[in-house]
Amino acid sequence: MTSAVITGTGSYIPSIKKENNQFLESSFLNADGTSFKNTNSVIIEKFKSITGIEERRYTTDNYTASDLGYFAAEKAIEDADLNAEELDYIIFAHNFGDVKKDAIQSDILPSLASRVKHLLQIKNPNCVAYDILFGCPGWVEGVIQAQAFIKAGIAKKCLVIGGETLSRVVDKYDRDSMIYSDGAGACVVELKEGSESGILSHASQTFTKEEAYFLFYGNSFNKNLDKDVRYIKMHGRKIYEFALNNVPKAMKTALDKSGIEIDAVKKIFIHQANEKMDDAIIKRFYRLYKKPIPVGIMPMSIHKLGNSSVATVPTLLDLVLKGNVENQEVQKGDVIILASVGAGMNINAVVYRY
Repeated sequence: MTSAVITGTGSYIPSIKKENNQFLESSFLNADGTSFKNTNSVIIEKFKSITGIEERRYTTDNYTASDLGYFAAEKAIEDADLNAEELDYIIFAHNFGDVKKDAIQSDILPSLASRVKHLLQIKNPNCVAYDILFGCPGWVEGVIQAQAFIKAGIAKKCLVIGGETLSRVVDKYDRDSMIYSDGAGACVVELKEGSESGILSHASQTFTKEEAYFLFYGNSFNKNLDKDVRYIKMHGRKIYEFALNNVPKAMKTALDKSGIEIDAVKKIFIHQANEKMDDAIIKRFYRLYKKPIPVGIMPMSIHKLGNSSVATVPTLLDLVLKGNVENQEVQKGDVIILASVGAGMNINAVVYRY
């Protein structure tokens, strides 16, 4: 039996910490450019109660998303005890490319995966490097693609990276800017013969008829700023309702395909988008099976790291596997679920035996 096994993980958590109280002097505006009636202290307290975010991480000016991905990749390769020259694929999931501090344009030429291969100094031309744009579920989708390459017999070792510098594409006049952060996570997925570990099943979906532009690029809420500069924007309520209605179903589809019983699932690593939303998704998921939610089933990192898009799931996985999340661990033989939702609107889930 051929399995696609995660043999190493790594993450990079930027050094700049920005706490909620550092937004007290911000000039938050409504979409029409008018001021809020509430004070920033009230806005921030309500924000925390919904998202769970207390602080987030930003990278220093001299690093870009590909740099962060490279740092995470180095750790994953070391953790896998792998010679990087043996890699068949490098898959880099992101959404905005390399955005330099105060730049107005993202840079994706060459691809971020190619930049990481260059930084790793890999000479092997048969190591194929490419990027994947799939919204926040991009890293999970990269893992699914790595498994497909392995199952098809065209790859044995793949490096999958998720990295983003969202702090550089946010509108500081938009209170949603407090959600986003920077970071990177990575893993090595390898072919293993006769292994009981590995990816058991997956599910992926894209909804576009009504949902395609729930996340989009838009102008600043400050109407005096340059209209040619665009920022990440979202219809938050619509995303919340979409995720609640669809992510649990995708998770159930993946789990049912695996043949694993719901009681055997030990941990669910879900995209760290919004604590209230993630809690609601887990509740809805277990309701589909008419089962109570096990204590500690869902590790969280959003409180301290914010939402770093494609980086949230691999970063959280790495932190737990390395014993860096209090009261959370994964033991050999445990079945876990990786799940995400994001721009597109895309959703996916992977069932994995550790």
